[in-house]
Amino acid sequence: MTKSSERIKTICSMAMLTAIAVACDVFLRIPNIGGFLTYEPKDVILTIGAFIFGPIAGLVMALIVCLIEMVTISTTGPIGLVMNFLSSAVFIGVSSIIYHRNKKMSRAITGLAAGSLSLIAIMLLWNYIMTPIYMGVSREQVLALFIPVLIPFNAIKAGLNSALILFLYKAVVTALRKSGLVKRRDGFVNENRKSNTVILISVSAFAVITLILILFIFSGIL
Repeated sequence: MTKSSERIKTICSMAMLTAIAVACDVFLRIPNIGGFLTYEPKDVILTIGAFIFGPIAGLVMALIVCLIEMVTISTTGPIGLVMNFLSSAVFIGVSSIIYHRNKKMSRAITGLAAGSLSLIAIMLLWNYIMTPIYMGVSREQVLALFIPVLIPFNAIKAGLNSALILFLYKAVVTALRKSGLVKRRDGFVNENRKSNTVILISVSAFAVITLILILFIFSGIL
């Protein structure tokens, strides 16, 4: 297979994953969380794409999805574009960079954990900077939302996305490989039953953490 044909297949795969991420953004979004936050699982698809094709490819796909969102369903304009891209880019970039250094399940888990923590930190900073601009509130009001809203929201978002990535990655890579779009046997798709057990344990752990955070929110602890 020539390099040009491999490049075409990579572009086709990235385009397909980008389209799926846009569909997730449009049809699976949950708006008005905490009054101004929105959850959508597009980062699940984009991170899987970054795991397969590399961090740069993941960031390119994320930018395209965020631009499409801005001109279609978003009402926050360029500021929303910046916030959405930062959120996706940090999670996708950190996770995939760590994973691509050594493509093992343990590295995927480490990458997703680091990406989750980075997402929480960067979104606290940028919500503190940008929310007063487009919502007309004081920075003190934004700061007051850190513990009851922003930290739990981003922790739950990162936890759900990480669990879904671990659960879906193998199926997506296998489908792409069978279709001929991905030639080489990539990443932790080829690991044995022991690794499959690790996947199940990891998904369960992320799910339990997410449920605990949700219970804390509704009980008023967070």
